[in-house]
Amino acid sequence: QAPLAALAGRARARRLSWLGQGGAGDAGADDLRVHDIAMLGRLPHQRWLAAPDAADRAAVERALRETQAWDWRDRPLGELSGGERQRVLLARALAVEAEVVLMDEPLANLDPPHQADWMRSARALADRGRTVVSVLHELSVALAADALVVMARGRVVHHGGCDDPVTHAALESVFDQRVAVHRVAGQWIALPR
Repeated sequence: QAPLAALAGRARARRLSWLGQGGAGDAGADDLRVHDIAMLGRLPHQRWLAAPDAADRAAVERALRETQAWDWRDRPLGELSGGERQRVLLARALAVEAEVVLMDEPLANLDPPHQADWMRSARALADRGRTVVSVLHELSVALAADALVVMARGRVVHHGGCDDPVTHAALESVFDQRVAVHRVAGQWIALPR
């Protein structure tokens, strides 16, 4: 496959989807319906000024159902809570059906059950051969990933598996030993010290 930089913008937008940090608080789209927000994820697949086709509608429905936002499809974004907005924006990113999904703080504003839903969605994407890259401060969620990149002050300080004791030590070091990584009920969690 061609490097991303060599691809035209539309082709690149089909291969990558993006969920930026803080998008749920953006009031610029308050009047748009939830369905229309999610449909924006399909723009890379549509011809200029073309109406959405059956494939676009199906992708949006799948994404809205996966994020449990389908029931709000006709509501304006401005009527939703921060967590509900975040689920709609996750749906928009999923609707792209990209090979690579990039997310910056996707769990912001989500309550624990919906964080668990996001984890299942991310795992399902990976199981279908997609790449999911996510910036997370929820360390226990990050420790459920296939691999972890630990950063400090804008630099990578460690890259490794989540079961690796060296990864745990790197996390603890980055947070000045103020967190400790433990195995509880079969999963790794990070707790404050």
